[in-house]
Amino acid sequence: MGTVIMHSVVSVDGFIADDNGDVGPLHEWYFSGDVPLTAGGDEPADRSAAASRIKVSPASAEYVRSMWESIGTIVMGRTLFDQVSGWEGKPPAGDHVVVVSHRPKPAGWHPEASYHFVDGITAAIDTAQRLAGDRTVAVNAGDVGAQILAAGLVDEVAMDVVPVIFGSGRRYFGVIDEQRLLDDPHVVIQGERVLHLKFTVRR
Repeated sequence: MGTVIMHSVVSVDGFIADDNGDVGPLHEWYFSGDVPLTAGGDEPADRSAAASRIKVSPASAEYVRSMWESIGTIVMGRTLFDQVSGWEGKPPAGDHVVVVSHRPKPAGWHPEASYHFVDGITAAIDTAQRLAGDRTVAVNAGDVGAQILAAGLVDEVAMDVVPVIFGSGRRYFGVIDEQRLLDDPHVVIQGERVLHLKFTVRR
């Protein structure tokens, strides 16, 4: 099975969006560099429009590209799915998406897309790993990601830290009710207006 990584862009005070779900300046570094995400700048036709516009700094390019290319399946909560309309069936990375939700896929919504609606975090990770094979399962941070971390199902935590303070909003780690230990970061990359960090979750 591939590695399960909890990942998101985050403010220095630990928020992935404001109280209304707006990411504000958190994603500006994705579009302010000179290097396209993919070599040659050719984004596959089945990727989202936003992904096709991504240009990052040289310092971030190799990290972001290898991270996205490793992803087989994305796991997200229903709130984020509804907010971004599931990227209209074209996720920015990976071939499959698993949505943790008590409600089924909207009727008639992009039947060609490999989106799987699963009730429960354990079933979601099982489904995601089966679909991903040896590739990475990327879990979006937030409430669902925090539940998956608390259940001991996350192998690594990856954070793209942006120098902005939100003060309040949606927390990267949702609501964690007990202390969790991570190892020292094994990835530390200074980009432009972003710091890439990756930690192994201590068992």
